[in-house]
Amino acid sequence: MPHFKSSLPRFTAALAIAAALFSAPWTVSPAFAADYRIDLAHSFVQFRTQHLGFSWLVGQFNRFNGSFEYDSSNADGPRNIRVELDTASIDSNHAERDKHLRSDDFLDTDTYPRALFTSTGYSGDADGGELRGDLELHGVTRPIVITMRKIGEGPDPWGGYRAGFEGSTVITRGNFGIDRDLGPMAEKVELSLYIEGIRQ
Repeated sequence: MPHFKSSLPRFTAALAIAAALFSAPWTVSPAFAADYRIDLAHSFVQFRTQHLGFSWLVGQFNRFNGSFEYDSSNADGPRNIRVELDTASIDSNHAERDKHLRSDDFLDTDTYPRALFTSTGYSGDADGGELRGDLELHGVTRPIVITMRKIGEGPDPWGGYRAGFEGSTVITRGNFGIDRDLGPMAEKVELSLYIEGIRQ
């Protein structure tokens, strides 16, 4: 009996701790990033390249989708980013030119109907840095680096939560097999991304 009496306080304390743990409200740890779906209505993938060295040809892709993970308290920044473009949705504000850009002289959208970016790493913090990933375009996959920064985050008027980023990179057309000669000034294509995500 003396042994039982000496154990009783410890047993009672253990029960109290267990009860407190199981009755406490559980919340998602800030260490776990939330999933975000890209809001197409408030996101843009734009491009520009020089036209014969005289001016800029500017356009965008009108259809794309994607997702990413993000937690502002995590220094890793956004991760697991995936963006898929409908290449036939290219829009340079000129119907005949867009038809040519869709042809096998350029994007060959019948053969390669999508372009895909998948992130592989990130260096920086929650507000900005360099995003590394693989870009699949015109049947070729190559690594690229996107310089990005956070625009902002917070609740929206409809009860949701959003986060927005912008990024830029420069690719060489010939590296992706799009090698129609438009002069040396048109070899480089600047890509600009403005992405707004809705937390799921």
